Amino acid sequence: MERVCIPDWEYQERIKKAAALIRERGLDVMLVASTESDYANARYFSGFWPLFERAGVAISADGQAALLVGPESAIFAKDFGKLDKVFVLKEFRESADPSYPELVPDTFSDVFKAIGVTGQKLRIGLGSYVECTLPIYEGLKDAYPEASIEMCNDIMVSLRQIKSENELACIREGFRIIELATNEVIRNLKPGVTELQMVGVAQRVIYENGAEYEGLPMYVFSEASTRHAISRSRYREIGKNDIVQLNLSAKIDGYSPSIGLPVVMGKLEGERRELVDFCLQMHNWTCEQIKAGVEASSVAKKFYQMYIDAGYEKNYVYGPCHGTGMIEVEAPWMETSSDYILQKNMTFQVDTFISGPTFGCRWEKGIAVKENGIESYTDYLKKGIIELGF
Repeated sequence: MERVCIPDWEYQERIKKAAALIRERGLDVMLVASTESDYANARYFSGFWPLFERAGVAISADGQAALLVGPESAIFAKDFGKLDKVFVLKEFRESADPSYPELVPDTFSDVFKAIGVTGQKLRIGLGSYVECTLPIYEGLKDAYPEASIEMCNDIMVSLRQIKSENELACIREGFRIIELATNEVIRNLKPGVTELQMVGVAQRVIYENGAEYEGLPMYVFSEASTRHAISRSRYREIGKNDIVQLNLSAKIDGYSPSIGLPVVMGKLEGERRELVDFCLQMHNWTCEQIKAGVEASSVAKKFYQMYIDAGYEKNYVYGPCHGTGMIEVEAPWMETSSDYILQKNMTFQVDTFISGPTFGCRWEKGIAVKENGIESYTDYLKKGIIELGF
C-alpha cells in the first residue's frame, strides 16, 4: 500500500503562498523556528523535523527559501529535508550549549544573501515567535542591528488552519491507526496492569501499523490523575472500579491527531456517572454546533454557560475545541474571546475536559469543518461510556 504523505510539490506551494503574505505585509523576509517538540513551522515548509537541535526556515518576499539547522544536523537535514539550500548556524545549537570551537558556521547574512535578501534596514518577520529561542533572536539582532524584527504569527495561522486534501488524508490515516491502538489497549486492560504498560501496548500498535511517531506523548491515567489536564503516565497499578483515561495518538508525515475517552474498570454509578455523562453530552453538543460560517466565540460562550447552568463552573478548565494538524494542539483555539469565523476544512480536536474533586475525564476526537456540519474522523466515541465489568 502506498504511504500516505505530503507530496514534495506541496511544500513548494506552501512557500509560494507564504511569500505572497510576506509581500502583502511589507516584510523583506520571514523566519520560522522550531524545536523537537514543536517542530511544525519549519517542517511545514521543509519536511525537516529537528532532533535535539533547533531548525528554521527563512523565506524571502520573492519566494526563495532556505533551511537553517544546528551544527550536528547538516547531513541529516540534507537527507530528510525538501529544500536545496541548507545552512548550519550556531544559533540553532542544542540546549546543552556546546561551543564547537572548530566550527566555521554560516551566518544569517549568508542565509539572507542566498535567498536574495540584501540591505541592512530590513523588515524581518518572526512567524513562530514562541519557538524563537533567545540565541536565534540575538543572532538576528547582531547580524542586522538596523532591522525591524516583528511578530507575524498570524501568517502561519492563516497558512496552516485550512487543510489541503493531502493533509486531511494524513489526519484520516492517523485516526485509523489510533482506533487500532485503542482497541488493543482496552483488550489488555485488567486490574494489576500499570498505566505505563498500557502506553507501551499503544506504542507497539501504532508503529506496527505505519505511524512515524506518537502524535503526542501518549498517556493512560487512572483515578486521581484523571483530574490532570496535562500530566504523564506512572507506574501506578490500575484497580477494579477505577476510571481510566486514554489519550492515544499517531503521527503521519507530521500530522498528529488523537482520541481521548474514559474507560471504567467496573460499573460507573452515582455522581461519578453524572460527571462523565455531562462531559460526553457537552462533547456531542459541541459537534452539533460546528459548521462553516459560525463565529467561534459563539460556540465557546454557549459551551461555558452550559457548564455554569449545570453547576459545573468550578469543574471547567477550558473548551470546547482547539486547532489540530501538525501539532495535536495548534492555533486557532476556540475560546470565548475568539472572533474568527469557522471555514471549510479547518480541523479541530473537539476536546471536552472536566475535572472533579477526585477524578476527571476527557472525550476528544478530530473533526473537519464542512459547509453544513462536520466530518468526524472517528466513530469511536459513539460507543459511549465503556464499562469493562470487572
